Amino acid sequence: MPSTEPAARELQDRAVLWSMGEIRATDVVTAACDALVAGLDSPALRILAACTRSEADYDVPDLLPPALDEVGLTFHPADSVAGQEAAARALAARMLAGELTPRELAFRIHHRFGHELPLVERLANLDDDYDVLEYGGRTQAQVDADVTAEARRLAQHPRVSTEPTDAPT
Repeated sequence: MPSTEPAARELQDRAVLWSMGEIRATDVVTAACDALVAGLDSPALRILAACTRSEADYDVPDLLPPALDEVGLTFHPADSVAGQEAAARALAARMLAGELTPRELAFRIHHRFGHELPLVERLANLDDDYDVLEYGGRTQAQVDADVTAEARRLAQHPRVSTEPTDAPT
């Protein structure tokens, strides 16, 4: 049986990105469906996956925490440092997957966390570098390479700590 870890990682990432306001609730429901298909299973996950697009905005806030808990994942509140760090790692993974450009990653990190989150302060500084390209001695390609290196560093940290536990079905 294939590992459920990629589906668990995607569900965890989408949960934290939704918590931070980066994605819509329907994206979380899609991740729940994908997790079920991949073999993760729990009663709360099934209920979450069954949400319609019109229900998602209303139901995801109540359904997501127990669904994550039942499959051994963590719900990170938006105001927690752990949640902010998890969101930064999830955004870095999105950039490495080609869903964001390096400049978009640096901008989102800088806009969301400023220079206040030590884990991603380098990315905030690199966003500043983009703003002064015409005055500095660096090219966009050089800054892009530095942002990509930072994204790789962030992505090396585990975003899902363990294989989800077997939940009752």
